[in-house]
Amino acid sequence: MHPLQAIAGIELPVIQAPMAGVQDEALAIAVADAGGLGSMPCAMLDHARIEAALQRFATLARPINLNFFCHTLAAPDPAREQAWRQALAPYYEELGLAMPAPDGTGARRPIDAATVDLLERHRPRILSFHFGLPAPPLLQRIKAWGATVLASATTPEEGLWLQRNGADLVIAQGIEAGGHRGHFLADDLSGQRPTAELVAALAATLTVPVIAAGGIGGRADVEAHLATGACAVQAGTAYLQCPEATTSAVHRTALNQAASDPPGREAAITRLFSGRPARGLVNRLMRELGPMSPQAPPFPRASQALAPLRAAAEARGRDDFSPLWSGSRPGRFDGLDAAAVTRVLAGGVRGLDSEVGRLSARSSRS
Repeated sequence: MHPLQAIAGIELPVIQAPMAGVQDEALAIAVADAGGLGSMPCAMLDHARIEAALQRFATLARPINLNFFCHTLAAPDPAREQAWRQALAPYYEELGLAMPAPDGTGARRPIDAATVDLLERHRPRILSFHFGLPAPPLLQRIKAWGATVLASATTPEEGLWLQRNGADLVIAQGIEAGGHRGHFLADDLSGQRPTAELVAALAATLTVPVIAAGGIGGRADVEAHLATGACAVQAGTAYLQCPEATTSAVHRTALNQAASDPPGREAAITRLFSGRPARGLVNRLMRELGPMSPQAPPFPRASQALAPLRAAAEARGRDDFSPLWSGSRPGRFDGLDAAAVTRVLAGGVRGLDSEVGRLSARSSRS
């Protein structure tokens, strides 16, 4: 019996990574119905939206993981905001758009006492956190109702910190993982490791279970990480092309381009879209401004000025200003639904691995 099965009755050692902006309840529920642990990203949701999700999840036989961010919200910096808007001004002119006034906020909010008040009324069984853990008084309240706490580490030092400070399971987020890096002890990315190396280091050091995240492209990857010491895997990019995901058309196209042979799109870590390093496929904005440009305001304030550009470009079928989050194994599961992806990763359906290979080969030729 793996720890997730013991803790929450999760049949398969597969977690669907919470992915803000490309999913809603449907993907999480489909994974849960298949026997994995579905996840719901909550950092961009208001309280009414979170409550609606909690009410829906309460009707399910298996729990859903609710994910929140624990960053410190950066203070507004008018000079840096103005510089960012000046950098984007030519794109606004090109698309015939008016620059919106700054509103001083970001779309992604850290968990706070009011959110814990809401959660406490529903007592969800599993919560996960990115960028550390909630403040100790908040975490104490969460643990008091019996919730199991997962949190992301990108280095062995972060894993030890999470264990000391109350995490029940640690997610080893390797450098191959798509989306936002979960680092919180240091901003230097040079010490971040491949998933296999990080899993091995954490499994040898921690007493809590370790979950592997990053570069999960098939059952062989899962087996390798389980053999190294992981109790389960967390996959995100694998689910991006499922019909249950809300991934945009331009994002799905980019994922297929990246999966072609030879690859038609490269990936890079960038801070342009939110102000914090995240791994995605290279597009026009990244090429022209540089993926780690210091012009972007701190997390999460960079996204507001980009939103009108993204909407206008996507309406024209272009991904110039879209965050195309992707891990190192994109396009592998194009054509499969979330239940099939979950079962392939868990090794529960014979014959589907060959079907995945056939679909990938077809995608590479298109």
